[in-house]
Amino acid sequence: MAKGSSQSVRAANVHRVVVIVDENSNPFELGCATEVFGLRRPETGRDLYDFGLCSPAPRTLMRDGFFTLTGVAGLEAADTADTLIVPNRPDVEVPRRPAVLDAVRRAHARGARLIGFCSGAFTLAEAGVLDGRRATAHWQWADSFRSRFPAVHLEPDVLFVDDGDILTAAGSAAALDLGLHVVRRDHGAEIANAVSRRLVFAAHRDGGQRQFVERPMPDLADESLAPVLAWAQERLDAPLTVSSLAARAAVSPATLHRRFRAQLGTTPLAWLTGERLALACRLIERGESRFEVVARRSGLGTAANLRMLMRRETGINPSAYKRRFGPGGK
Repeated sequence: MAKGSSQSVRAANVHRVVVIVDENSNPFELGCATEVFGLRRPETGRDLYDFGLCSPAPRTLMRDGFFTLTGVAGLEAADTADTLIVPNRPDVEVPRRPAVLDAVRRAHARGARLIGFCSGAFTLAEAGVLDGRRATAHWQWADSFRSRFPAVHLEPDVLFVDDGDILTAAGSAAALDLGLHVVRRDHGAEIANAVSRRLVFAAHRDGGQRQFVERPMPDLADESLAPVLAWAQERLDAPLTVSSLAARAAVSPATLHRRFRAQLGTTPLAWLTGERLALACRLIERGESRFEVVARRSGLGTAANLRMLMRRETGINPSAYKRRFGPGGK
C-alpha cells in the first residue's frame, strides 16, 4: 500500500515501512524505496508492505533544490514504522536535525528495523545506533565516515551490509539490491523475483559484491559473461565447476576469474553457489519438503551442505525457511 500523507490508514498485519525525507535528501534512493516497498503487487496475491513518507517540515527542499516535497506526514509517522528508512543526503558533513536523530533512536529502542541507503549510514551513525556494528556507505565517503565514526565497522567495498536489525547500502543502484534483499528476507525468493521482474532488475546480487567494477562494460562483445551465465543457470543440478564454466566460455580458469571480478565483482564459485542457493529457496517455496531432493536438484549436493549454506546466507535453516515461506506459510 503506497500512501504518503497523514491520512494514511495502516493495513492490518502488514509490515509498515516509513521513509524519513529530510532537507537535501537524494530523490533516487527515495524512488528506489517507493518502487520496492510502496507499490501494490497484485501478481503476488497480497499486499507486501504498508508504506508511507514523513518529514520534519511541511515543505522539504530535495537534492540541490531540484524540487520541493509537500503533503506528507509529520515526523510522528516514524513512530509507527516496523522498518524505518532514514534520510540520505550528499552534504554528509552537515549535522542531521536533532528531531530526526531522536526519531531514529526511538525506532531503534523499540525494535524497529533501520535501513540507510548511501549516505544514510551517516544518519544512523550520528544517531549513535551503529557503534560496534557493521555498515557500509558510498565508497567516496569512506575516509570521512571512518574519521567521524571510528566505533563503526565500515565495510566500504560491498554493495550492502545486513547486520540484522540495521541494514545499510552503498550508493545509487545498491539501494535496489538491498531493497530486494529485504523483500527476499521478509517474503522469500519467489516474491523477490516477482518484484525484480517488475523492476527489470537483477533479482539477486550478493551484498558482498564490490560497489564498483574495474570495467562495467566489456571492451569486446565476446568477453561478455552472459552466454556462460545463462548456460550455467539451466544446469545448476549438474556437477559444474569453475573449470567447466571456463571450458564453456573457451577461456582459462584464470581468465574466467578475472572476467567475473571485472564484470560482476565476485568470483565464479561465489556466483554459482548463490545461484544454487536461490534455486533451493524457490524449490522449498514451491512445496518440495525433502531437503535431500532440494540439495540434489539445486546442485548443492547434500542436505547437510544445504543447511550450512542456508543458515549462513539467510540466517535460518531449511525447516524454518519452509515454515515461513513454504505452501501454507506466511
